[in-house]
Amino acid sequence: MIYSKPALTISDQINKLQQRGLIINDLNLAEHFLINVGYYRLSGYWITMQSDKVNHIFKPNSTFENVIAIYQFDRELRIFLFDIIERIEIALRTRMVYHLSHEVGPWWFENSTIFKNTVAHTDTLISIDRELQQTKEEFIKEHYLKYHTDTRRPPAWKTLNICSFGTISKLYGNLADHLQSKDLIAKEFGTVNKSYLPSWLQAVSQIRNICAHHGRIWNRNLPSKPKLLPKPPNKWIINLPVGNDLNRLYIQICCMKYVFDTIESSNHISLRVQQLFKKYPNIDQTALGFQPGWENEPLWK
Repeated sequence: MIYSKPALTISDQINKLQQRGLIINDLNLAEHFLINVGYYRLSGYWITMQSDKVNHIFKPNSTFENVIAIYQFDRELRIFLFDIIERIEIALRTRMVYHLSHEVGPWWFENSTIFKNTVAHTDTLISIDRELQQTKEEFIKEHYLKYHTDTRRPPAWKTLNICSFGTISKLYGNLADHLQSKDLIAKEFGTVNKSYLPSWLQAVSQIRNICAHHGRIWNRNLPSKPKLLPKPPNKWIINLPVGNDLNRLYIQICCMKYVFDTIESSNHISLRVQQLFKKYPNIDQTALGFQPGWENEPLWK
């Protein structure tokens, strides 16, 4: 099949939506968002409003204003998640640099003997080299100028500070199991040992990438699901999600809050989530995996 759909003007886009049953009370509002956000991006937010997803026919009483409310909610949610993930990322990087530099040495990340998969380690080093070449951080440039005869990369406390969360989480996940630091870092984050933290970091890293590229979080099956602890030592949830809900945001943000509680015990994550839902009362919380009464779980109190 050859794709043959033509580009539509904003006026044509509005007409098409109206013909399909979407109520547009404010044409100026519709024009503003179609110009500045785009028809295709917004389509991810109105898909649940359609009774016929083949012919794209909207359910009765579906409004463009509600589409925008969902879009704005999702935008604020991404900003909120990014703030949490940033602090988890910094805490993870700091612990890895500190513990492994003392246990193995300042250039532990170059040492292939402390990683389980040498091919994966080589790929990670390629990513690190690319990040070192692309960085505009002055401390990296100054290091290479001052220590130009040293063929090694800058030590961990410099190099890892310019690495992405994805790179950091891959380094941790690939560490050999005999390293004391691997268990120690997991224990400091409340995940008991090395068996669980890698899958949590992978899930968080993927959400970070979605947020960084302005992707949709609402009503989305996320790429991976974290491996859950049977008996967490800290406050957790009693009613665990099952099935497809394990790929929804709820369990992922539970893991984020659980880890963040070890970083900053007096945080306001629970309050901020509740305030966001209160600001957008028409949001279907179950589309994110949140079930009634979630706010009464020990983790969220």
